Amino acid sequence: MRCLVIEDEAETSNYICKGLREAGYLVTACANGPDGLDLATSEEWDIIILDRMLPGRIDGLSIVDKLRALGKQTPVIIVSALTTIDARVTGLRGGADDYLSKPFAFSELLARVEALLRRTTPGAADSTQLQVADLRLDLRTLRVTRGNKVITLQPREYRLLEYLMRNENQVVTRTMLLESVWDYHFDPQTNVIDVQISRLRAKVDKDFPVMLIHTLRGVGYRMGVTPPDEAEPPLV
Repeated sequence: MRCLVIEDEAETSNYICKGLREAGYLVTACANGPDGLDLATSEEWDIIILDRMLPGRIDGLSIVDKLRALGKQTPVIIVSALTTIDARVTGLRGGADDYLSKPFAFSELLARVEALLRRTTPGAADSTQLQVADLRLDLRTLRVTRGNKVITLQPREYRLLEYLMRNENQVVTRTMLLESVWDYHFDPQTNVIDVQISRLRAKVDKDFPVMLIHTLRGVGYRMGVTPPDEAEPPLV
């Protein structure tokens, strides 16, 4: 699930992003109104969490209003230090789906995120597992297995595997991986992706007769049972 966090308080933003990533979400964060508006309206998100008061002359309510004017029904949770009933009512009537007052416990925020996704994502209540061939990933327990083997992954490897599995049989480019798994909106000019793919392959493909992660030279990667014609031989 892709989540956009628009929050200018660094401590609060880090707190939210860290918790969501540990829960298995792919998180992108920004710290001002204009950037938040651009990201919210130009990309597709499963849920948006945003502060009501933001720097840059565009506040949270303006972002929600623009989203709804464009016909985007992305679930939105406002988090705000404005705690009065009038503030909450204004936020909800302005198009937000939920309103959480600061300070808050992350467990409550996560519960509200999950509740919104259950209501707005068809079949979300049943979509707790991803599966490609005999490779399974449980989104609730973060347990990964292939056949009868339990596979232990580091957090970044888990996020990379989840992204590949969600895009089964689709080509994913380096840019897509950098933005969705590393939260980079630029190319750091390193082999970080190649290294992580190699580590992931060693865990999910090595010692198995069918390779699932395929490299397309100069293009990216694809996960699936059948390798594309242009796939390179796996290096595991």
